Amino acid sequence: MNSTIPKDPFYDMFIKNFISVVLGLIINYINGTFVLVFFKNTIFCSDPRYILYIHLVINDIIILSISVFLQIATYVFRNVNVSVCSLVLLFAVIVNKNNPLNLACMAIERYISICKPLHHPQICTVRRTYILIWFIWTLSAVPAFSDIFITLSTQPASFFSTVFLCHGLFIYNTWQHTVKDTVSNVVYLSFVWVTLIVTYFKVLSAANAASADRVSARKARNTILLHGGQLLLCMMSYVTALVDSALVNFFPQSRTTILFILYLLSNVLPRLLSPLIYGMRDKQFAERIKVYFCCKQVRTQIIPVK
Repeated sequence: MNSTIPKDPFYDMFIKNFISVVLGLIINYINGTFVLVFFKNTIFCSDPRYILYIHLVINDIIILSISVFLQIATYVFRNVNVSVCSLVLLFAVIVNKNNPLNLACMAIERYISICKPLHHPQICTVRRTYILIWFIWTLSAVPAFSDIFITLSTQPASFFSTVFLCHGLFIYNTWQHTVKDTVSNVVYLSFVWVTLIVTYFKVLSAANAASADRVSARKARNTILLHGGQLLLCMMSYVTALVDSALVNFFPQSRTTILFILYLLSNVLPRLLSPLIYGMRDKQFAERIKVYFCCKQVRTQIIPVK
């Protein structure tokens, strides 16, 4: 099977890869700064809310790195060995499934914090949070390994020594993969959406109760709403193919440009939202970020000029 994606002229290919790499480096630098600040401050390492948050940021770093690598590989190498591509796609599917599940867990943590404040320290411990993260990775690995098992059962062993465009549409192209993708996406996203909706209305009712901390409840409610907005962005990758098909009908000569723009909107730019939405909204984290950059600037200024 050959890919149906046309090749770009060298100049267009260079510009697109340059934009992808530069945006990837900038966003990963910002996200990496948040990760560094988290590990430099023990107060964050002992708070389940910040642990789940930084797991989301680390996940974004991994997703973006894999995404940019696949973008460059598509243009530079064009075709990649199926065995190598399968390993990359395996990890890519796992980390992509992590994000929605992590958002649901963050919403549940906020619900417990507001609606069951007396039980929060006993329920949301650091140890249980790390167990929950391992559970998230395990659940996310199920559909990823299913792709491999389906391929092993439907393709000859020689298939893994061939070369293809490294994209799930070309490697996992059987009807079994389509059914698996549909079922897993419906199950996972339904669970996440139900979790977000239930926790939102639970927190909303707590905010209206006289005994609740209304300021904290309002912040938690807004945070859950932001989880929903970010989940919508996570779901953009599921409708990219439909949007691409619709736009190509109107602009058939610009398919590679359309694909590239959709790639930026669905895979690159959303990775910047975690630090902006959560980190900068949190006064404690934002203050630590400012301290980190101020200290870094001071250290730079006191280095003697040789």
